[in-house]
Amino acid sequence: MKGWPQRGSGDQRAVWRLEDSLAELERLAETAGLRVVGILEQRLERPHPATLIGSGKVEELIALRADTGAQVVIFDEELSPGQQRELERAIGNQAVKILDRTALILDIFAQHARTREGALQVELAQYEYRLPRLTRAWTHLARQAGGAAARGGTGGVGLRGPGETQLEVDRREISRRIAHLKRELEDVRAHRAQYRRRRIEEAIPVIALVGYTNAGKSTLLNALSGADIYAADQLFATLDPTTRRLTLPGGREVLITDTVGFIQKLPTTLVAAFRATLEEINEADLLLHVVDITHINVEQQAAAVMQVLEDLHATEQPIVVALNKVDRLPNPEKVSAQLADLSNSVAISALTGWGLPELLTRIEEVLTEELVDVSALLPYQRGDLLGLFHQRGVINRENHGPEGTRVMGKLPASLLPRYRSYLVPFFERDQAVFERDQAVDPE
Repeated sequence: MKGWPQRGSGDQRAVWRLEDSLAELERLAETAGLRVVGILEQRLERPHPATLIGSGKVEELIALRADTGAQVVIFDEELSPGQQRELERAIGNQAVKILDRTALILDIFAQHARTREGALQVELAQYEYRLPRLTRAWTHLARQAGGAAARGGTGGVGLRGPGETQLEVDRREISRRIAHLKRELEDVRAHRAQYRRRRIEEAIPVIALVGYTNAGKSTLLNALSGADIYAADQLFATLDPTTRRLTLPGGREVLITDTVGFIQKLPTTLVAAFRATLEEINEADLLLHVVDITHINVEQQAAAVMQVLEDLHATEQPIVVALNKVDRLPNPEKVSAQLADLSNSVAISALTGWGLPELLTRIEEVLTEELVDVSALLPYQRGDLLGLFHQRGVINRENHGPEGTRVMGKLPASLLPRYRSYLVPFFERDQAVFERDQAVDPE
């Protein structure tokens, strides 16, 4: 685990073996409800411009498909519209679907979208992916038009180039639908932005759960908040974001938000379509990176997540790493001894609850580092401000006197304007006590 992927290291560490990437593709296919009956591999210095794979490998593919009777062929790389069209022509069977990794992930997302927002985002991504690939859908009409011309006919109204005409109509309809979906998602973004402004005003810290798909984010959210979010041992089991309120050991309240799982070769169309949801990551006060410590490609998965975070420009927030699923290891206690090289990392089992108190303590410590020192004398009639201090900050010293309640501790900087009228200086004796209290181990 030495040299764990950090920000800026995604490109260098996200190197997958071909066999591992194909194994993940097989898992994606199974998640979509398909049964894999054969696998072909080819290592190329550069992709073939017409068919991605070489001509000899295309012949192998045709033979394997015929032997297995497969109805779907899936490529681990994204196919250009031209490559997809050439491969379909080579196979010569209209009943056989040619898909790439992007189309497969979009299909899984369509299955798992349970809210209106999720459905809008998936539909937008699907249309933007399919728009440049429309030509193949109307080749039968183009052939009909060509046949009429070949027989000496002029085609006439309704016959002259009907495939091209229908294609243009279809493109316009899809373009209109894309524009409509983008407007609806802009409304979602505006609503989320308004919600985030209210959160900022209330100074409630937000923790965003991020991680590779199936790392255990939903299980962790359920364990920490007592929620009942759907969690399953499958890729992209959770698509729609969920936010729950959580109380840290010191009594401070935070919001914790689950987000869609990342994956290597994450389609750009998905990142763009899910912008409204992924903005939650940019606006979070802390990122909780959930890692499946037992996965054979754990470092590659972690690096892929860090690369996506960089692509989203989520580069400012502190990160706490939850090394999950240690219950599957022979000796979970030994994992803690291996964490010396991993900053802000905690070994946990979201399923059994092992290590969760330590995780919450670490989260609280990191969030506290972002607070500012405050000394205030609050009149008794401003009990609301005292309650807010307890709820949103950390109180190290509290005394009740004739003029009100003297509190010293830490608060989010965004709350300072509410206390400005009641701020008092740290007296020398109080400062010494304050620093002493801060140095005392709460344990």
